[in-house]
Amino acid sequence: MAEKRDYYEVLGLSKGASDDEIKKSYRKLAKQYHPDLHPGDKECEEKFKECSEAYEVLSDPDKKAKYDQFGHAAFDPNSGFGGGGFGGFGGFDDLGDILGNIFGGFGGFGGFGGGAQRRNAPQRGENLRANITITFEEAAFGCEKEITVPRIEDCEECGGTGAAKGTSPETCSECGGSGTVRVQQRTPFGVMASTTPCSKCGGTGKIIKTPCSKCSGKGKVRKNKKISVNIPAGIDDGQTISLRGQGHAGINGGGKGDLLITVRVKAHPLFERDGSSILFEMPISFVQAALGAELEIPTLDGKVKFTIPEATQTGSVFRLRGKGIPYLNGSSRGDQYVTVYIVTPKNLSGEEKDLLRKFGEVSGTAEGVKSSSGIFGKKKKK
Repeated sequence: MAEKRDYYEVLGLSKGASDDEIKKSYRKLAKQYHPDLHPGDKECEEKFKECSEAYEVLSDPDKKAKYDQFGHAAFDPNSGFGGGGFGGFGGFDDLGDILGNIFGGFGGFGGFGGGAQRRNAPQRGENLRANITITFEEAAFGCEKEITVPRIEDCEECGGTGAAKGTSPETCSECGGSGTVRVQQRTPFGVMASTTPCSKCGGTGKIIKTPCSKCSGKGKVRKNKKISVNIPAGIDDGQTISLRGQGHAGINGGGKGDLLITVRVKAHPLFERDGSSILFEMPISFVQAALGAELEIPTLDGKVKFTIPEATQTGSVFRLRGKGIPYLNGSSRGDQYVTVYIVTPKNLSGEEKDLLRKFGEVSGTAEGVKSSSGIFGKKKKK
């Protein structure tokens, strides 16, 4: 079996190419080799598959990072570099690190940062962020996806108290449950009073004599949670969906945070999106442009027939009403704009060249055409 080519080489890029460069190169190559434009051409079909495979990896930040480090071996199950997901809960080394990041400096629930509020007051959980990648068609028509996100939840064993079953946290005798103590200090300006976290309970206001064995007294555990996400029709690349109450668990009875999902839309090999419009470039022959023709134009709903008039110029734009992107939270759709361009024939036979010369003589265009013919005119929407 032939050895796979380097993905960057396939897309004609150098390592370190930006996301925009990767997307632009893929669209150009995919359009060049798309099977719909080359029916029955096996070579074009294989090249289309090759560039699509390269884009699939290089457009995904996680896959791209693995490929940059290990090459094709990163996706070979026998190479030892496999794996995926969240890498043991998003790459955090331990639960203490996670809790410290999520809850703003808890330090493994051992202490608090500054702040004058009660340390054991209910606090809402932090928001959780995630990315999801969908196809161009899924973005247009909507879909349902299931994602797995790592999040902090209340320990089921102790109900989030941190105390072993059958026991309860006790109120700290040092601070009376407030989590803070008042300290007085004599200074040259007199006695100054300040409030600091209670050292006995670590600022929680509670003492856990018998910690829960499952969460080690923290009251929180890490879990990978599967969540079903409804992607609305018409969503665009970079937009964010908010799922209320699907984020990290709160503290001291506070509510859960939200899950914010940023949508990434894969580039389409044929179509480009502009708001609710779809842009498409259609190659036609000189004969079709001169005499007019009935074309089969790809759309998101399948191929449709469209007749172009005689004397159609390269760069002319035609509109297919209602074949664009559905309006987000709306009931109608945008339009598809088709730009036609004339493909100059290659490898002409002697007979074909003679016929073209004869045509040039008869039409008076053998020596060129005037600029007023419209070939270099502005695009017109029809």
